[in-house]
This record gives sequence, structure tokens and C-alpha cells, in this order.
Amino acid sequence: MKKITRWLVKLLQALIRALKRNEREYTPKTQVKDRTAIKKPTEVKGVNLLIIRDTFTKESTIGKLFINGESFCDTLENPYINNERNISCIPEGQYKVRLRLPRESATRDYLHLLVQDVPNRSYILFHRGNTAKDTSGCILVGNGREQDIVENSRLAMDLVMKEILNLGGENINLIIKNK
Repeated sequence: MKKITRWLVKLLQALIRALKRNEREYTPKTQVKDRTAIKKPTEVKGVNLLIIRDTFTKESTIGKLFINGESFCDTLENPYINNERNISCIPEGQYKVRLRLPRESATRDYLHLLVQDVPNRSYILFHRGNTAKDTSGCILVGNGREQDIVENSRLAMDLVMKEILNLGGENINLIIKNK
């Protein structure tokens, strides 16, 4: 329990540092005709997630997760079954995503992602797990894949969250495409 607490404290400290770093970044001041200094607004930074699903079986859907255009890890979801709650992956499309803190979840004691505004669905998460039995319509991440399995999910989830935090942790967009 102490290890988990220390890990969560470090993770939250990293999140706070990343958010403070974003507040300090701005475009240098420029002068206008009346010599009044103004600041140009900072560019809105975001995180773009792309899942390209490429392997479809009766047990699972496997794909690749890209973060801001870079291949990052593997994903595993349920097969598509008419977007049915708890047994189907979500439809292809574009979604907003936000960070979800451990205290917001009864079952996840680590920072994870919540996919928002999925038609007829709620609480679609990016979380740890290795097989379709570990997901109820959510998205699992892993480093390595076999048929109906992603491997090293704990490490992959930690790396995904670290990368998203390093990119600011805000304005997260997800696009899902079938190959």
C-alpha cells in the first residue's frame, strides 16, 4: 500500500509540475504603437490520440495507439457488437478524452483516461488489462500483442499517462479508425 501511495504522490506531483510549466509558457511580449506591452495568447496545445484497429476476431479487436502522430503502443478492445454496453468496442469516430483521477473510480487506483460523449455508452476508459475478459467495452493498452492478448499492460498504461502529462494533459482528442 505504501508503494502505491508513493507512486500516486509522484504521479500527482508530475501532473502539477506539467500544469505549472504550461502556465509559465507564453509568447514573448510585443510592443504596440502606444508602447503598451501586451502578451500574445499562448497557443492552445493538445494531445491527439489515434487508434487504428487492424486485427478483428470473435474475441477481440486489436490496434495501435498513436500519440501526436507517433506509434506508441498496442490496444485491445471487445469485438464490435452493435455498440452494446459492456460487450462491444465503441464505434469508429472522434471523441473528447479527459484524465480521470483514482479518487473518481471505485475500481481503478491509478490515473487513467475517460472517453467522453460516446453514443449510448458511459464510463469508457483506457485502463490496464491483457485480454477481452479484462474489459467491459473499454480500451486496454499494452506493449506487445498476440492473438486476443496485449502484453505488459501496466507498463504501457504508465507510459501512456506519462506522455500525456508531458504534453500538458489537457485538450485530449481521440480518433478511432478501422483498417
